[in-house]
Amino acid sequence: MVFATWSFSHSSAQDAEIHTFHCLHGCPVGSPETNDLVVREIYTLSSNDLTRFADWVAYRVTPETIGPTRNRSWRADPWLDPDETLEPSDYNGAPSALGIDRGHQAPLAAFTGTVFWRDTNILSNITPQSTDLNQGPWLRLEDAERDLVIESGATLYVLTGPLFEQDMRAMPRADEPHRVPSGYWKVLVMENYRASAFIMNQTTTRSAPYCWSRVSLEDVESRTGLRLFPRLSRRNLRSLDRELGC
Repeated sequence: MVFATWSFSHSSAQDAEIHTFHCLHGCPVGSPETNDLVVREIYTLSSNDLTRFADWVAYRVTPETIGPTRNRSWRADPWLDPDETLEPSDYNGAPSALGIDRGHQAPLAAFTGTVFWRDTNILSNITPQSTDLNQGPWLRLEDAERDLVIESGATLYVLTGPLFEQDMRAMPRADEPHRVPSGYWKVLVMENYRASAFIMNQTTTRSAPYCWSRVSLEDVESRTGLRLFPRLSRRNLRSLDRELGC
């Protein structure tokens, strides 16, 4: 696996092939030309200089990547310029002021079986996520991902990222301009062409079943402006809902 970070233009994002095993059928295309593509051993992400968060994160979960509980120790992304990403102090006061957690996009629990699990705590992989969402339906969907992988023994490919469809309050002590997401999307695909997609707003209640948030792949693409799985033949797709408990 190549450890690198690149800036890429909109045209190159549309045309170039990005070779990373985290993206099944190709990584998303359509992000701004100023984004930085960061490839790590356990995920690939496209970091947005304006929002200070990743437009999308791609990761793959296998039975071997799942392991025991680990600690959280936040740090700024060392591969990005300081003015392109947030640092731990930017979150000070935000949990109490906004009711948010530091929410993983590539989840910690999916990678504690690897020596790279600490990389999930790098802030380019973190967003300010509603506590009720993070500890409620979003967490249960992450649990369902791991359960599916353990029960099937198969590899699960995931794309996830934020939505910015409404203006949200900024984190009060952050000294960099940023945009707090209004919601999140996630698409899960297996190599047998089964797929499911979800969108959850920041206002989603803690008790809400994650299955209520199912949408189509086209809905996610329309609302994000991204083209997901660009080399995937859509006519072959079947639902993964049942395997996820929906």
